[in-house]
Amino acid sequence: MRTIAEINDKISQQRAVVWTVEELKARVAEVGVTQAAKAVDVITTGTFEPMESSGAMINLGHTDPPIKIRQCWLDSVPAYSGFGAVDLYLGATQVGEAIDGEEIREKGGGYVIEDLIAGNPVHLRALGQVTDCYPRGSFETTITRETINQFYLFNPRNLYQNFIVGVNGGDRPLATYLGPLQPRLGNAVYSNPGAIAPLLNDPDLQLIGIGTRIFLGGGIGYVAWEGTQHFPLQRRLPNRTPIGPAATLALIGDAKQMDTRWVRGCYFKNYGPSLMLGVGVPFPVLQEEVVAHCAVQDQDLVAPVVDFSIPRRVRPTFGLVSYAQLKSGRLTIDGKNVRVAPLASLFRSRQVAMELKQWIEAGTFTLTEFVAPIPADQTFRPQDAWGSQIAID
Repeated sequence: MRTIAEINDKISQQRAVVWTVEELKARVAEVGVTQAAKAVDVITTGTFEPMESSGAMINLGHTDPPIKIRQCWLDSVPAYSGFGAVDLYLGATQVGEAIDGEEIREKGGGYVIEDLIAGNPVHLRALGQVTDCYPRGSFETTITRETINQFYLFNPRNLYQNFIVGVNGGDRPLATYLGPLQPRLGNAVYSNPGAIAPLLNDPDLQLIGIGTRIFLGGGIGYVAWEGTQHFPLQRRLPNRTPIGPAATLALIGDAKQMDTRWVRGCYFKNYGPSLMLGVGVPFPVLQEEVVAHCAVQDQDLVAPVVDFSIPRRVRPTFGLVSYAQLKSGRLTIDGKNVRVAPLASLFRSRQVAMELKQWIEAGTFTLTEFVAPIPADQTFRPQDAWGSQIAID
Protein backbone atom coordinates (compact mmCIF):
# COMPACT_ATOMS: atom_id res chain seq x y z
CA MET A 1 0.00 0.00 0.00
CA ARG A 2 2.70 2.49 1.02
CA THR A 3 6.44 2.77 1.64
CA ILE A 4 8.17 4.51 4.53
CA ALA A 5 9.69 6.96 2.04
CA GLU A 6 6.21 7.88 0.78
CA ILE A 7 4.93 8.30 4.33
CA ASN A 8 7.91 10.47 5.28
CA ASP A 9 7.27 12.66 2.24
CA LYS A 10 3.73 13.23 3.50
CA ILE A 11 5.04 13.91 7.02
CA SER A 12 7.47 16.53 5.71
CA GLN A 13 4.54 18.23 3.97
CA GLN A 14 2.37 17.86 7.10
CA ARG A 15 -0.15 15.84 5.09
CA ALA A 16 0.23 12.49 6.87
CA VAL A 17 -2.85 11.02 8.53
CA VAL A 18 -1.83 9.92 12.02
CA TRP A 19 -4.04 8.14 14.56
CA THR A 20 -3.26 6.90 18.02
CA VAL A 21 -3.79 3.19 18.38
CA GLU A 22 -6.99 3.82 20.36
CA GLU A 23 -8.31 6.03 17.57
CA LEU A 24 -7.44 3.27 15.11
CA LYS A 25 -9.30 0.63 17.12
CA ALA A 26 -12.40 2.84 17.28
CA ARG A 27 -12.28 3.52 13.53
CA VAL A 28 -11.92 -0.18 12.70
CA ALA A 29 -15.00 -0.88 14.81
CA GLU A 30 -16.89 1.64 12.64
CA VAL A 31 -15.64 0.97 9.10
CA GLY A 32 -13.57 -2.23 9.23
CA VAL A 33 -9.91 -3.02 8.68
CA THR A 34 -9.77 -2.43 4.93
CA GLN A 35 -11.31 1.05 4.95
CA ALA A 36 -9.28 2.13 8.00
CA ALA A 37 -6.06 0.94 6.34
CA LYS A 38 -6.79 3.09 3.27
CA ALA A 39 -7.27 6.18 5.42
CA VAL A 40 -4.34 6.16 7.87
CA ASP A 41 -0.57 6.49 7.29
CA VAL A 42 0.86 6.13 10.81
CA ILE A 43 -0.42 4.61 14.06
CA THR A 44 1.15 5.72 17.35
CA THR A 45 1.41 3.58 20.47
CA GLY A 46 2.72 4.37 23.94
CA THR A 47 3.34 3.22 27.47
CA PHE A 48 4.42 4.79 30.76
CA GLU A 49 5.54 2.17 33.24
CA PRO A 50 8.45 1.11 35.46
CA MET A 51 11.41 -0.09 33.39
CA GLU A 52 14.05 -1.08 35.89
CA SER A 53 16.61 -2.38 33.38
CA SER A 54 17.47 1.21 32.45
CA GLY A 55 20.37 3.52 33.09
CA ALA A 56 22.41 6.50 31.92
CA MET A 57 25.84 6.78 30.30
CA ILE A 58 27.65 9.92 31.44
CA ASN A 59 30.95 11.44 30.31
CA LEU A 60 32.26 14.04 32.75
CA GLY A 61 35.18 15.45 30.78
CA HIS A 62 38.73 15.41 32.12
CA THR A 63 39.93 17.21 35.23
CA ASP A 64 43.27 18.99 35.60
CA PRO A 65 45.32 17.11 36.64
CA PRO A 66 43.49 14.13 35.10
CA ILE A 67 41.80 11.37 37.11
CA LYS A 68 41.09 7.75 36.21
CA ILE A 69 37.85 7.20 38.15
CA ARG A 70 37.46 3.77 39.71
CA GLN A 71 34.81 4.57 42.34
CA CYS A 72 32.15 7.23 41.98
CA TRP A 73 28.99 8.41 43.74
CA LEU A 74 26.28 10.71 42.37
CA ASP A 75 24.23 12.12 45.26
CA SER A 76 25.55 9.11 47.24
CA VAL A 77 24.34 6.62 44.60
CA PRO A 78 27.21 4.50 43.23
CA ALA A 79 27.89 4.71 39.49
CA TYR A 80 29.88 2.08 37.59
CA SER A 81 33.27 3.37 36.42
CA GLY A 82 34.90 0.37 34.75
CA PHE A 83 35.13 2.09 31.36
CA GLY A 84 37.40 4.93 30.28
CA ALA A 85 38.80 7.40 32.79
CA VAL A 86 35.71 9.63 33.17
CA ASP A 87 32.92 7.49 31.67
CA LEU A 88 30.19 6.40 34.10
CA TYR A 89 27.08 4.23 33.95
CA LEU A 90 24.34 4.94 36.47
CA GLY A 91 21.78 2.15 36.83
CA ALA A 92 18.18 3.09 37.57
CA THR A 93 17.89 0.53 40.38
CA GLN A 94 21.22 1.29 42.04
CA VAL A 95 20.60 1.96 45.75
CA GLY A 96 22.02 4.98 47.54
CA GLU A 97 24.66 4.38 50.20
CA ALA A 98 24.57 5.52 53.81
CA ILE A 99 25.53 9.10 54.69
CA ASP A 100 26.94 9.58 58.20
CA GLY A 101 25.54 6.18 59.14
CA GLU A 102 22.01 7.03 57.99
CA GLU A 103 20.53 4.73 55.35
CA ILE A 104 19.04 6.42 52.26
CA ARG A 105 17.87 3.29 50.45
CA GLU A 106 14.90 5.13 48.97
CA LYS A 107 17.31 7.36 47.02
CA GLY A 108 18.24 5.45 43.89
CA GLY A 109 19.68 5.85 40.43
CA GLY A 110 16.30 6.61 38.87
CA TYR A 111 15.93 9.73 41.01
CA VAL A 112 19.44 10.94 40.09
CA ILE A 113 18.68 10.45 36.39
CA GLU A 114 15.47 12.45 36.83
CA ASP A 115 17.36 15.24 38.64
CA LEU A 116 19.94 15.50 35.85
CA ILE A 117 17.23 15.61 33.17
CA ALA A 118 15.48 18.34 35.18
CA GLY A 119 18.69 20.41 35.20
CA ASN A 120 19.13 20.07 38.96
CA PRO A 121 22.63 20.03 40.50
CA VAL A 122 23.98 16.61 41.50
CA HIS A 123 26.88 16.12 43.91
CA LEU A 124 29.72 13.98 42.56
CA ARG A 125 32.48 12.32 44.56
CA ALA A 126 35.12 10.22 42.83
CA LEU A 127 38.17 8.17 43.77
CA GLY A 128 40.83 7.48 41.18
CA GLN A 129 43.52 4.93 40.37
CA VAL A 130 46.74 6.96 40.40
CA THR A 131 48.90 6.31 37.31
CA ASP A 132 51.46 8.26 35.31
CA CYS A 133 48.68 9.31 32.92
CA TYR A 134 46.17 10.04 35.67
CA PRO A 135 47.95 11.38 38.78
CA ARG A 136 44.86 12.66 40.59
CA GLY A 137 43.55 10.47 43.40
CA SER A 138 40.18 12.06 44.17
CA PHE A 139 37.71 14.62 42.90
CA GLU A 140 34.56 16.28 44.23
CA THR A 141 32.25 18.68 42.44
CA THR A 142 28.66 19.44 41.46
CA ILE A 143 27.45 18.55 37.98
CA THR A 144 24.37 19.37 35.90
CA ARG A 145 23.34 18.15 32.47
CA GLU A 146 24.90 21.33 31.03
CA THR A 147 28.34 20.73 32.58
CA ILE A 148 28.81 17.16 31.33
CA ASN A 149 29.45 15.90 27.81
CA GLN A 150 27.44 12.85 26.77
CA PHE A 151 24.37 12.04 28.86
CA TYR A 152 22.20 9.40 27.27
CA LEU A 153 19.95 6.62 28.41
CA PHE A 154 21.03 3.15 27.38
CA ASN A 155 18.45 0.69 28.61
CA PRO A 156 19.25 -3.03 28.27
CA ARG A 157 15.63 -4.18 28.67
CA ASN A 158 12.54 -2.08 28.01
CA LEU A 159 9.11 -2.56 26.44
CA TYR A 160 8.24 -6.06 27.58
CA GLN A 161 5.85 -7.61 25.11
CA ASN A 162 3.26 -8.60 27.68
CA PHE A 163 4.00 -9.44 31.32
CA ILE A 164 2.44 -11.16 34.34
CA VAL A 165 -0.22 -10.43 36.94
CA GLY A 166 1.12 -10.71 40.49
CA VAL A 167 -0.83 -12.08 43.45
CA ASN A 168 0.10 -13.42 46.87
CA GLY A 169 -1.50 -16.66 48.03
CA GLY A 170 0.61 -16.80 51.21
CA ASP A 171 0.04 -15.62 54.77
CA ARG A 172 2.24 -12.50 54.91
CA PRO A 173 2.56 -9.31 52.84
CA LEU A 174 5.18 -9.37 50.08
CA ALA A 175 7.26 -6.48 48.72
CA THR A 176 7.80 -7.12 45.00
CA TYR A 177 8.81 -5.40 41.78
CA LEU A 178 5.08 -5.04 41.14
CA GLY A 179 4.64 -3.26 44.45
CA PRO A 180 3.01 -4.58 47.65
CA LEU A 181 1.06 -7.84 47.30
CA GLN A 182 -1.33 -8.49 50.15
CA PRO A 183 -1.66 -11.99 51.67
CA ARG A 184 -4.45 -14.46 50.95
CA LEU A 185 -5.11 -12.98 47.49
CA GLY A 186 -5.72 -9.53 48.93
CA ASN A 187 -4.91 -7.75 45.65
CA ALA A 188 -3.54 -8.27 42.14
CA VAL A 189 -1.20 -6.02 40.14
CA TYR A 190 -0.49 -6.03 36.41
CA SER A 191 2.19 -4.05 34.59
CA ASN A 192 1.54 -3.98 30.85
CA PRO A 193 -1.08 -1.48 29.58
CA GLY A 194 -2.67 -4.07 27.32
CA ALA A 195 -4.19 -3.16 23.96
CA ILE A 196 -2.43 0.22 23.81
CA ALA A 197 1.03 -1.28 24.52
CA PRO A 198 3.49 -0.95 21.62
CA LEU A 199 4.66 -4.53 21.12
CA LEU A 200 1.25 -6.15 21.52
CA ASN A 201 0.18 -4.24 18.39
CA ASP A 202 3.11 -5.60 16.36
CA PRO A 203 3.20 -9.16 17.73
CA ASP A 204 5.84 -10.55 15.35
CA LEU A 205 7.95 -7.36 15.35
CA GLN A 206 7.50 -6.86 11.62
CA LEU A 207 7.63 -3.05 11.94
CA ILE A 208 10.26 -2.72 14.69
CA GLY A 209 13.96 -3.47 14.32
CA ILE A 210 17.44 -2.18 15.06
CA GLY A 211 17.44 1.50 14.15
CA THR A 212 13.71 2.14 14.57
CA ARG A 213 13.18 5.74 15.72
CA ILE A 214 10.92 6.08 18.77
CA PHE A 215 9.69 8.49 21.43
CA LEU A 216 11.90 7.90 24.47
CA GLY A 217 11.41 9.87 27.68
CA GLY A 218 10.14 12.94 25.83
CA GLY A 219 13.01 12.95 23.33
CA ILE A 220 13.96 10.99 20.24
CA GLY A 221 15.42 7.54 20.81
CA TYR A 222 16.18 4.40 18.86
CA VAL A 223 15.93 0.63 19.14
CA ALA A 224 19.54 -0.45 19.70
CA TRP A 225 19.28 -4.25 19.95
CA GLU A 226 17.14 -7.04 21.28
CA GLY A 227 16.56 -6.58 25.01
CA THR A 228 17.90 -8.84 27.69
CA GLN A 229 15.59 -11.79 28.44
CA HIS A 230 14.19 -11.43 24.91
CA PHE A 231 11.94 -14.48 24.48
CA PRO A 232 9.96 -14.31 21.22
CA LEU A 233 9.29 -18.08 21.36
CA GLN A 234 6.77 -17.60 24.16
CA ARG A 235 3.51 -19.48 23.48
CA ARG A 236 1.03 -17.38 21.52
CA LEU A 237 -2.67 -17.11 20.83
CA PRO A 238 -4.04 -17.50 17.29
CA ASN A 239 -3.83 -13.69 16.94
CA ARG A 240 -0.04 -14.07 17.47
CA THR A 241 0.02 -12.20 20.79
CA PRO A 242 2.03 -13.95 23.55
CA ILE A 243 0.43 -15.36 26.68
CA GLY A 244 3.19 -14.00 28.95
CA PRO A 245 6.55 -12.18 28.91
CA ALA A 246 8.02 -12.41 25.41
CA ALA A 247 9.99 -9.97 23.25
CA THR A 248 12.00 -7.11 24.78
CA LEU A 249 14.03 -4.24 23.31
CA ALA A 250 17.21 -2.40 24.24
CA LEU A 251 16.70 1.34 23.77
CA ILE A 252 19.01 4.35 23.52
CA GLY A 253 18.40 8.11 23.44
CA ASP A 254 19.87 11.51 24.30
CA ALA A 255 18.80 12.32 27.87
CA LYS A 256 19.55 16.02 27.32
CA GLN A 257 16.46 16.11 25.07
CA MET A 258 14.25 14.37 27.60
CA ASP A 259 11.57 15.74 29.90
CA THR A 260 10.81 14.78 33.49
CA ARG A 261 7.14 14.40 32.57
CA TRP A 262 8.24 11.16 30.94
CA VAL A 263 11.25 10.12 33.05
CA ARG A 264 10.54 9.79 36.76
CA GLY A 265 12.43 8.13 39.57
CA CYS A 266 10.30 5.86 41.74
CA TYR A 267 10.66 3.58 44.74
CA PHE A 268 8.94 0.29 45.59
CA LYS A 269 8.69 0.03 49.35
CA ASN A 270 11.02 -2.62 50.81
CA TYR A 271 12.02 -3.62 47.28
CA GLY A 272 14.07 -0.78 45.83
CA PRO A 273 14.30 2.14 43.39
CA SER A 274 13.38 2.09 39.72
CA LEU A 275 12.49 4.39 36.83
CA MET A 276 9.12 5.26 35.32
CA LEU A 277 9.63 5.80 31.60
CA GLY A 278 7.45 6.89 28.71
CA VAL A 279 8.08 5.12 25.40
CA GLY A 280 6.16 5.61 22.17
CA VAL A 281 6.49 3.60 18.96
CA PRO A 282 5.08 4.66 15.57
CA PHE A 283 3.82 2.05 13.13
CA PRO A 284 3.83 2.88 9.42
CA VAL A 285 0.77 1.45 7.68
CA LEU A 286 2.62 -0.33 4.90
CA GLN A 287 -0.12 -2.89 4.33
CA GLU A 288 -3.55 -3.85 5.59
CA GLU A 289 -2.11 -6.45 7.97
CA VAL A 290 -0.65 -3.64 10.11
CA VAL A 291 -4.14 -2.35 10.86
CA ALA A 292 -5.46 -5.86 11.48
CA HIS A 293 -2.83 -6.39 14.20
CA CYS A 294 -3.40 -2.94 15.72
CA ALA A 295 -7.15 -3.59 15.91
CA VAL A 296 -6.58 -6.10 18.74
CA GLN A 297 -8.73 -5.42 21.82
CA ASP A 298 -8.17 -6.01 25.53
CA GLN A 299 -10.52 -8.99 25.49
CA ASP A 300 -8.23 -10.59 22.88
CA LEU A 301 -5.09 -10.35 25.07
CA VAL A 302 -4.22 -12.48 28.10
CA ALA A 303 -1.65 -12.57 30.91
CA PRO A 304 -0.81 -15.26 33.50
CA VAL A 305 -1.76 -14.76 37.17
CA VAL A 306 1.38 -15.68 39.14
CA ASP A 307 1.58 -16.50 42.85
CA PHE A 308 4.58 -14.67 44.35
CA SER A 309 4.29 -16.51 47.67
CA ILE A 310 6.25 -19.43 46.20
CA PRO A 311 9.96 -18.35 46.22
CA ARG A 312 10.99 -20.11 43.02
CA ARG A 313 11.97 -19.05 39.52
CA VAL A 314 8.97 -20.91 38.10
CA ARG A 315 5.96 -20.06 40.25
CA PRO A 316 2.49 -21.62 40.14
CA THR A 317 -0.19 -19.71 38.29
CA PHE A 318 -3.94 -19.32 38.62
CA GLY A 319 -4.35 -19.47 34.84
CA LEU A 320 -4.77 -16.75 32.24
CA VAL A 321 -6.94 -13.64 32.41
CA SER A 322 -7.79 -11.11 29.72
CA TYR A 323 -6.77 -7.47 29.91
CA ALA A 324 -10.46 -6.59 29.70
CA GLN A 325 -10.91 -8.46 32.99
CA LEU A 326 -7.86 -6.75 34.50
CA LYS A 327 -9.06 -3.28 33.51
CA SER A 328 -12.47 -3.95 35.06
CA GLY A 329 -10.72 -3.65 38.43
CA ARG A 330 -11.81 -7.08 39.72
CA LEU A 331 -10.82 -10.70 39.20
CA THR A 332 -12.24 -13.94 40.54
CA ILE A 333 -9.41 -16.23 41.70
CA ASP A 334 -10.23 -19.55 43.38
CA GLY A 335 -13.74 -18.24 43.98
CA LYS A 336 -12.49 -15.06 45.66
CA ASN A 337 -13.21 -11.56 44.39
CA VAL A 338 -9.83 -9.81 44.09
CA ARG A 339 -9.25 -6.12 43.45
CA VAL A 340 -6.83 -5.28 40.63
CA ALA A 341 -4.64 -2.24 39.89
CA PRO A 342 -2.29 -1.38 37.01
CA LEU A 343 1.36 -0.55 37.60
CA ALA A 344 1.54 1.28 34.26
CA SER A 345 -0.24 4.62 34.05
CA LEU A 346 -2.93 4.13 31.42
CA PHE A 347 -3.55 7.89 31.32
CA ARG A 348 0.09 8.75 30.67
CA SER A 349 0.46 5.87 28.20
CA ARG A 350 -2.30 7.48 26.15
CA GLN A 351 -0.55 10.85 26.47
CA VAL A 352 2.68 9.40 25.08
CA ALA A 353 0.85 8.11 21.99
CA MET A 354 -0.87 11.47 21.60
CA GLU A 355 2.33 13.50 21.92
CA LEU A 356 4.09 11.30 19.36
CA LYS A 357 1.12 11.77 17.04
CA GLN A 358 1.48 15.55 17.39
CA TRP A 359 5.19 15.40 16.58
CA ILE A 360 4.52 13.44 13.39
CA GLU A 361 1.65 15.71 12.33
CA ALA A 362 3.89 18.74 12.85
CA GLY A 363 6.57 17.22 10.61
CA THR A 364 9.20 17.12 13.38
CA PHE A 365 9.38 13.31 13.66
CA THR A 366 9.90 11.07 10.64
CA LEU A 367 10.02 7.29 10.44
CA THR A 368 13.07 5.09 9.86
CA GLU A 369 13.73 1.87 7.99
CA PHE A 370 15.31 -0.54 10.45
CA VAL A 371 18.74 -1.88 9.48
CA ALA A 372 18.28 -5.40 10.90
CA PRO A 373 15.32 -7.32 12.35
CA ILE A 374 14.95 -8.30 15.99
CA PRO A 375 15.66 -12.06 16.32
CA ALA A 376 12.52 -14.18 16.30
CA ASP A 377 14.09 -17.43 17.47
CA GLN A 378 15.80 -16.45 20.73
CA THR A 379 15.42 -19.02 23.53
CA PHE A 380 15.43 -18.24 27.25
CA ARG A 381 18.10 -20.08 29.24
CA PRO A 382 17.62 -20.27 33.01
CA GLN A 383 20.82 -20.36 35.04
CA ASP A 384 19.77 -23.30 37.20
CA ALA A 385 20.11 -25.57 34.18
CA TRP A 386 23.89 -25.10 34.40
CA GLY A 387 24.74 -24.39 38.04
CA SER A 388 24.43 -26.34 41.25
CA GLN A 389 21.04 -26.93 42.77
CA ILE A 390 20.24 -25.26 46.10
CA ALA A 391 17.57 -25.88 48.65
CA ILE A 392 15.20 -23.06 49.63
CA ASP A 393 14.14 -23.14 53.26
